[in-house]
Amino acid sequence: MTGVLLSGGIAFVVALILGGPSVRFLKRYKFGKAISEDLPDRHSSKAGTPTMGGLFIWLTVVLVTIFTNLFEFEDSFFSFERQSMILPLSVVSITLAVGIWDDLGTLINKPDSSLSWRFKFIFLSAISAGVSACMFYLFEAESVFIPWLGKYSIGHFYLAIAFLTVFSTTTAVSITDGLDGLLGGTALFSFGAYGIIAYSQGQLFLSIFCFTVAGALLGFLWYNAHPALVFMGDAGALPLGAALGTVALMTGHWLLLPIIGIVFVIEATSDVIQVGYFKITKGKRVFRKTPFHHHLELLGWSEPQVVMRLYLFGIAGALVGIAMALTN
Repeated sequence: MTGVLLSGGIAFVVALILGGPSVRFLKRYKFGKAISEDLPDRHSSKAGTPTMGGLFIWLTVVLVTIFTNLFEFEDSFFSFERQSMILPLSVVSITLAVGIWDDLGTLINKPDSSLSWRFKFIFLSAISAGVSACMFYLFEAESVFIPWLGKYSIGHFYLAIAFLTVFSTTTAVSITDGLDGLLGGTALFSFGAYGIIAYSQGQLFLSIFCFTVAGALLGFLWYNAHPALVFMGDAGALPLGAALGTVALMTGHWLLLPIIGIVFVIEATSDVIQVGYFKITKGKRVFRKTPFHHHLELLGWSEPQVVMRLYLFGIAGALVGIAMALTN
């Protein structure tokens, strides 16, 4: 466990070191984000804040992961567990590229030129199908862990479950990114939880990956804490969601993802309810604005209050998820 925890600590320090130059670079070359007019009025003051902070999150993860994979442990370089890390790193790399592309269309000097919802839907479907196929055909995963009951095979039905896990998690995580520190903290709790679960299963490299992401997020929060010096952007949010869904599948405890990622569920569900109710009632709304964090803002909560209180749900969900996973 020492090496696992050290990887998180090292990632925090690396992200902290990379963060300052990254923020200055993004400011210098005018990567300031345009703020949508649909957001609460208090967000207008954030216009021009640098985005694409996800770049130094994932640069940190790649650097620390390469270091730990090459030097940290003595098992064979060609071991299955070591090579299995190619999957989450590939998922991060692909979604990072698309996230950067999307962020470039949200800059203050290029409003409304981000990727269309149609493209994102097709892309997320493709990446979800790819992860699903890799898990089933390469890793031979076809089961689910049910707390207190054990492990059960679900056969080819696993392909559909894996697809939905990655697709829905990536979407929900992206929706959550909207307040200073909100996604960084809640994702940190989720990756920390799966890091502990992976370690309890003996999946050392997966556990290291999870704690490396958690450490990198800690470093990012130094710069993203309210008032944020940099936003994560889709360069951070898309890879976080896709990687979290992939990690959940690799542990076999994807059934616990709605608990461990309870905040993501709340945020995404609020959007679904709002849109559905609006269409059914022809114009009425359940929430003042969605995702849910904007509803809380319009109720009069300050941004730090919203973030901290959702953190509490995230921590509680992570603790309950870990406890349920350890029953198997």
